[in-house]
Amino acid sequence: MKPARTLATARRVLRQLGHDHRTIALLLFVPVLLLVLLYYVFDADRRAFDGIGASLLGIFPLVTMFLVTSIATLRERTSGTLERLLSMPLGKGDLIAGYALAFGVLAVVQASIATGVAVWLLDLDFAGSPGMLLLIALLDAILGTALGLFVSAFAASEFQVVQFMPAIVFPQILLCGLFAPRDTMQPVLEYISDVLPMSYAVDGMNEVLQHSDPTGDFVRDACIVAGSAVLVLFVGAATLRRRTQ
Repeated sequence: MKPARTLATARRVLRQLGHDHRTIALLLFVPVLLLVLLYYVFDADRRAFDGIGASLLGIFPLVTMFLVTSIATLRERTSGTLERLLSMPLGKGDLIAGYALAFGVLAVVQASIATGVAVWLLDLDFAGSPGMLLLIALLDAILGTALGLFVSAFAASEFQVVQFMPAIVFPQILLCGLFAPRDTMQPVLEYISDVLPMSYAVDGMNEVLQHSDPTGDFVRDACIVAGSAVLVLFVGAATLRRRTQ
């Protein structure tokens, strides 16, 4: 891998996304609109909004970045752009890192806007600092980017990409502790949730909700989410195909 090639790939992806204003708007503001909707749904129970709102700050970036990244990468492959790029002196690692960097920039903006609205406009009540909340949201967005890059290698159409949502993302949402504490689930489900990265994203958000300073559990949760993203990026680079069969 060479940094110059990685940066060139990231700039190209950002230029392409910059021409798609509708996608940028949906990417940045749909999570905010959903948070506002949730705020009014729990208008009579602000404590419930604080708990669920913090968890969703970790889930929304992962889901949206997963969809955008997987579909964008698939379009590169089906259009032949990916094959042309890989015929040049551009390694798979450069390509994957470039995509991760470009979508990581978007993830920073998206997570910053959603966290800012939740904290300063919706008055989300939590003990920790906004920076800790933003860190977990950003790591979740990068994890969603990594999962999207990985999944795109196994899809032949955008329809198939969408079908990976209920296969990969929805089980994590159900088992992450959003709807019920993980330690109250059936033992088998609890074991499965222990190996799913979104569980640690939600646990990290809950740590920010309850503690004013970074705890050992918060650091562990953040490291697991970040390590999972790096691992998936490596696997994505290994399974990257030049073109769709």
